[in-house]
Amino acid sequence: MPSANSTGELRSVAAVISSVTLDEIQTSPDRILLEAIVGSRAYGTETPESDTDIRGVFVLPRRQFYGFDPDEQVSDATHDVTYYELNRFTELLAKNNPNVIELLGVPEECVLKQHALFERFTPALFLSKRCRDTFAGYAMGQIRKARGLDKKIVNPMPEERRTAISFCYVIEGQGSTPLVHWLERRGVDQATCGLVSVPHTRDVYGIYHDDTGEVVYRGIFADEQAGEVRCSSVSKSVEPIAWMAFNKDGYKKHCNEHQSYWDWVKHRNEARYTTNIDHGRNYDSKNLMHTFRLLDMAEEIAREGQVRVRRPNRDHLMRIRQGEFHYDDLVAQAEAKVAKIDVLFEACPLPERTDFAAIERLLIEVREDFDV
Repeated sequence: MPSANSTGELRSVAAVISSVTLDEIQTSPDRILLEAIVGSRAYGTETPESDTDIRGVFVLPRRQFYGFDPDEQVSDATHDVTYYELNRFTELLAKNNPNVIELLGVPEECVLKQHALFERFTPALFLSKRCRDTFAGYAMGQIRKARGLDKKIVNPMPEERRTAISFCYVIEGQGSTPLVHWLERRGVDQATCGLVSVPHTRDVYGIYHDDTGEVVYRGIFADEQAGEVRCSSVSKSVEPIAWMAFNKDGYKKHCNEHQSYWDWVKHRNEARYTTNIDHGRNYDSKNLMHTFRLLDMAEEIAREGQVRVRRPNRDHLMRIRQGEFHYDDLVAQAEAKVAKIDVLFEACPLPERTDFAAIERLLIEVREDFDV
């Protein structure tokens, strides 16, 4: 029986054998079942700034496929280019994943490479009533995502994060005063104060200060960037000069939101962001365009059992992308379409689920025929 170390070494070697790089796939056309341009250029909704997204299906050689953990999916750093290994591709088709289902209806002019065996992957074998959830359900998620950006678009955050001391308040009378203002009013430096936590309370402290300077306290915060208060050792005979509450939860929430905002700024698509600012609707119009594209495709699947990638209503979708409509009106239209889609899927002849046994037979046949 191999030791734990030898097993790990075997897996390490096998990982090298079964791994595949994007470059290896693209330079081995004999291993590609399909390679196609997808996304906006396939839908017909591209703009001059649109990226060219490529998606494909490849077949690992047997030597690599039989190793430990064979690669199921390979992408570039931006995920503009993604290839699925045959097993993963078939699995996602069986689940009616919209991004993969679309590969069954890519316009001819967008197909870069196609193996004859790919013709066996027909929509009729994979489409089921599950598309109601994967297409329409995902579309409504895009609605929520579109409005979710509203907070970031109309509420920009300064680069400098607020400090913890700005979430501290001194209790005065029936109200409270920001600690910073209270210290300024008294002419006291926080670094010369001491804190003692109040028993049986959460984030409430007594503030101590010695005007004579004879008693040295540790300060309320170690420095301006500190995120935690620090307590001092204080004689029980000494009375606090005030009581302070630290809104620690509020501070943590601010830190998370600040991080989230500036991560969004760092990675956002500037052209897309500019469009959202220019149309002034305070939502991500591209997300809403995709919402209606997905809903239209769901309706077509229920009515016709077909996957139509190139959109016949391009002009209307582009008007949505340009922000010509109010958010609430679009939500109402989307909800009405979902109700209609529910009725269509209830009555359509599609199966409740795909025939996994038939799909497995196809998978085995294609893999065997590919390696003949």
